[in-house]
Amino acid sequence: MAKILLLEDDRLFSQSLSDFLEEEGFEVVCAYDPLSAYEIAYNQNFDLYLFDINLPFENGLIALEQLRKADDFTPAIFITSREDQESLYKGFLVGADDYLKKPFDLEELLLRMKALLKRHEKREKVVLKEFVLDKSRKDLFFKDKPLNLSLKLYKLLELLINKAPNAVSYGEIYETLWPEEEPNNAAMRVYITKLKKYFPKAIKTIRNYGYSFDKSLV
Repeated sequence: MAKILLLEDDRLFSQSLSDFLEEEGFEVVCAYDPLSAYEIAYNQNFDLYLFDINLPFENGLIALEQLRKADDFTPAIFITSREDQESLYKGFLVGADDYLKKPFDLEELLLRMKALLKRHEKREKVVLKEFVLDKSRKDLFFKDKPLNLSLKLYKLLELLINKAPNAVSYGEIYETLWPEEEPNNAAMRVYITKLKKYFPKAIKTIRNYGYSFDKSLV
């Protein structure tokens, strides 16, 4: 079941849209202004954002831009009454994936959502037998259950998998996990040990260099 963050300040329209999507099998969380949406998005993982543009405090364009700057690349569709081409251009420029003008047909919205989710799922998931690395949720799943990796642990695993079958140097790991801090060699070894509990054969130590990940040994 896909989880949707709906950012819409018209509460009646928001409720109607939420009811429709929930009937179609989606889980919907509603926010009515960008500040609330930031807090929700930073504390929960979503599969798709549906954002209005005309909002209190900040518009939806700024809201999505701020999330993208925070490395949040959740697929996003703007739903708006704006007609001008400039808004359309800005929407895609800040990272929107699609754009639907009000009033719109709910079935059309549903088709666009499903198409976008399908494209994103193929791009964002790495299947490793019974494990799935979900890049959009920044977590590792085992038999469809999240393992709730810490962000640094997830980043290390993603780095190893993305570079596979090539080895990853200590320097690359330090840059990924501590880009603006002092490298922590002891913490890195702890993270590797934790990952080896899931992938005991796949993660190899390359002496005096770093680590590698062999997908065939998962």
